[in-house]
Amino acid sequence: MIASTVQFTSCMSGIPGGGGSHPAHLSQALSHFPPLTTTVPKEFVHRAAVAEVLLTSWARRGETSFRVTAQWPRCHSYFAPVGGRYDPMFAAETIRQIGALIAHTGFDVPLGHKFLMWDLQFTVVPEQLRIAGAPASLDIDVLCTEVNRRSGGALAGLRYEAVLRQDGQTVATGGASFTCTRPEVHDRLRRNRPSSDEAQLPLTAPLPPQHVGRTSPMDVVLSSVGETDRWLLRADTRHPVLFDHPVDHIPGMVLLEAGRQAAHALLGRTPLLVSARSRFDRYAELDAPCMIEARELPTGESSLDTVLVTAEQGREQLFSTTLAAARA
Repeated sequence: MIASTVQFTSCMSGIPGGGGSHPAHLSQALSHFPPLTTTVPKEFVHRAAVAEVLLTSWARRGETSFRVTAQWPRCHSYFAPVGGRYDPMFAAETIRQIGALIAHTGFDVPLGHKFLMWDLQFTVVPEQLRIAGAPASLDIDVLCTEVNRRSGGALAGLRYEAVLRQDGQTVATGGASFTCTRPEVHDRLRRNRPSSDEAQLPLTAPLPPQHVGRTSPMDVVLSSVGETDRWLLRADTRHPVLFDHPVDHIPGMVLLEAGRQAAHALLGRTPLLVSARSRFDRYAELDAPCMIEARELPTGESSLDTVLVTAEQGREQLFSTTLAAARA
């Protein structure tokens, strides 16, 4: 499960550059412009950095359906292009952000509630990932297939599916499921757990970046243990993207990136991910070694390589993902 939250005192800020203008004057001034694009409030997608917000708008289409828009930048500090294409991990992060957004805006989950993600899947269309002369603007149809409520009507969790399109062409599909809890309930369950801004395990040496498809040692999340299919998870809590804000666990996106890097190390080349099906069974703790293991699965005559990656702490499996990667 991925737990995700950020604590805030306000969910909406003023219009940048407002300078204290009267709202009527602002409305009149803005009416001279065509519809403008901005990101959704970072609080709605559990990000501290505005630069990491991918979603740009949302609207309800039905009781359990929504239209969301997003933008993928052509250059990103962590999700770097892969062979002239957008990093497929953009799809995973977009789907993750959608779940938080619709929970808060569509189902009235208060800010500060804790989210536990149990699974996340995505499939991309490689031909539609090519980077053109402007950032990719995406229209996303979201359908909630399972909505679970508590006796008082508050949302307990949901499962949702998303279709991401650019100019009418499907770029990616996917979905996820999560549960959400009140902060005080989560705090009782997680009391005395250290946070990422406190002292953690000593940071181990990274694998050579070129062995895992990265260019900077800072972005490597695996350390060698002297085996060809097994590594130690390297969680650098100072990383500004992977650890966007203080948490009491290793974020799920770090585990998914560890899966991708493990697949690269195992296959001996940079894999262009076509799909990933991931499960989160337990918290990945910050104060215990986490082992990452990968093995190639038989694919018959498929043009894809398939790799199963698992993560363990204390001999208990906490994460697994099956990755399919294009060979060419």
